[in-house]
Amino acid sequence: MSFRVALTFDTEHPDRPHHTPDGARAILEALATHRVRATFFVQGRWIESEPDAARAIARAGHLIGNHSHYHAHMDLFSDVGIRTDIETAERAIRRHVGADPRPWLRFPFGSAAIDPARWHRLRVDVSRALGYRHVGWHVEANDWLSRATSCRVAALVVGRAIAHGDGAIVLLHSWPRPVPAALDIALPQLADAGATFVRVDELDLPPDLMPVAD
Repeated sequence: MSFRVALTFDTEHPDRPHHTPDGARAILEALATHRVRATFFVQGRWIESEPDAARAIARAGHLIGNHSHYHAHMDLFSDVGIRTDIETAERAIRRHVGADPRPWLRFPFGSAAIDPARWHRLRVDVSRALGYRHVGWHVEANDWLSRATSCRVAALVVGRAIAHGDGAIVLLHSWPRPVPAALDIALPQLADAGATFVRVDELDLPPDLMPVAD
């Protein structure tokens, strides 16, 4: 039985020591080897520092979404600050890649604010005023943990994607050291289990914002 899996990569500056300096390019090589297209949510400041890598993502046919400019906890910003941050990232993406990231947005750390009422207001502001919709995830592989290994990341991706079934959105990051090798392990296993790999724009997402998985 076939089922769709959307691999997504939060592509940002690393904030932990266990990172690989050329992670995005290594991920692109792994995806090309397995002929898989994915979605990259790109931080504006990262794209300014790595414009060639960002252009390589687009050239390979992957979808590019907005991952904010500063990758800060959005509850630290005013409403105007949040909109400014998202728009600044969009300008960086357009300038360096020539792509329109709308309507695909992933807030840093998965949500805009701790306050649910404020999150609802921001959700309306972003989706209506800026033309974005927030995309969360169903599967998290904990690749950012210092104890993560390629085998463990791959096992979590495979097991949780299969358990979720059709339309599973998988969260990975561009910088943790285990990720490229984990893809080489996980992608053949998922394909053998019946998975086909899609970008998030190929999924039938609900009209409202996709919540982060529990």
